[in-house]
Amino acid sequence: MITGVMAALTVITLFSCESNYRNIQKLSLKDGAPVGVARNINVKYTDSGRIVANLISPLRNDYTNLGFPYQEFPEGVDVYYWNENDEVTTVTSDFATRYDDNSIVDLRKNVVLVTSDSLTLKAEQLYWDQKNQWVFTDQPYRIIFKDGSYNDGAGFDSSEDFTEFLSRTNVGEQIIDREVMNENSENNNGQ
Repeated sequence: MITGVMAALTVITLFSCESNYRNIQKLSLKDGAPVGVARNINVKYTDSGRIVANLISPLRNDYTNLGFPYQEFPEGVDVYYWNENDEVTTVTSDFATRYDDNSIVDLRKNVVLVTSDSLTLKAEQLYWDQKNQWVFTDQPYRIIFKDGSYNDGAGFDSSEDFTEFLSRTNVGEQIIDREVMNENSENNNGQ
């Protein structure tokens, strides 16, 4: 009888241990500790054998064990994107977080984005919604155009290729080619 009770307790213990293995793993982590840490990462994303993006960072903390999973890059990131013409766009920041559930990337501190056509965006924070291919911020920003003109603003929403751009408030300096203006004016008046 005692042997049967002991055997039953042993079986129950084994099954309960197996079913709670994930909970035990979580308990063995310190509160707030990442489930994984990677150093000196260099991740390349490919499409049909062609590199389309490259993420480089000295440190990545993986918090995908939490209820709202994310990956944190506390020492910054350098990201390179190549378009179909092999033109590169770069993004750098001193701190970054990627939220897995909604595919939002939060770039912070000294964010610099340089597009393949030499547009430079500088901001202290920039969000990138990967699913909707949208970038935005409510922080001050500066866009410097290829010709040296600039736009300073206090927040914007934009498609990731900047073809749709809505600035909340902005001031800037634009360089205008008078010859092009006169040609456009003559073409509009002749119609």
